[in-house]
Amino acid sequence: MTSSVPSTQPRRSDATRAAILRAARERFAADGYERATIRAIAADAQIDPSMVMRYYGSKEGLFAAAAEFDLRLPDLTSVPPAHLGEVLVRHFLARWEGDETLVALLRAASTNPGAAERMRGIFANQLTAAVATFGTDPALTARRAGLVASQILGLAFTRYIVRLPPMVETSPDELVSWVAPTLQRYLTGTPPS
Repeated sequence: MTSSVPSTQPRRSDATRAAILRAARERFAADGYERATIRAIAADAQIDPSMVMRYYGSKEGLFAAAAEFDLRLPDLTSVPPAHLGEVLVRHFLARWEGDETLVALLRAASTNPGAAERMRGIFANQLTAAVATFGTDPALTARRAGLVASQILGLAFTRYIVRLPPMVETSPDELVSWVAPTLQRYLTGTPPS
């Protein structure tokens, strides 16, 4: 007779997924996105590489699932309202230039639906929460955050992924002077009617 009581033991697939994610996080941290391989991750997890592909579909999908991303946004409540755009552009340039995992996620997001969903979640949750802290109209907070994200992600894509020469050659200070007024308008300006 079989019992109808649910098992408290984790399923084998859950343990396999956890082992893969643990190995992937360690491998991506040690080797970076480009040098980490599915074979090395599978070896670290002591499984066949086909199992990684079965659960995550691709290296990009695995990376999106495994990587921990924190935009580390500044506390905008302590920023004078006239400097919000400048502070955010400087912050994001420092984050993109100092953290290859964000660049790798952006690269993966351009071709992998799982990575794109991860990027959407990161920006929607973290940036919207930051924008909400300085008192914008709650009905417009998500839209303002989305507009900021469009500029920041576009800047990152052209500078770090496509490596468009004018964007690569422009100094961070000059980029701030060009992009900050647009972000400032998105954050504090009156929306069109």
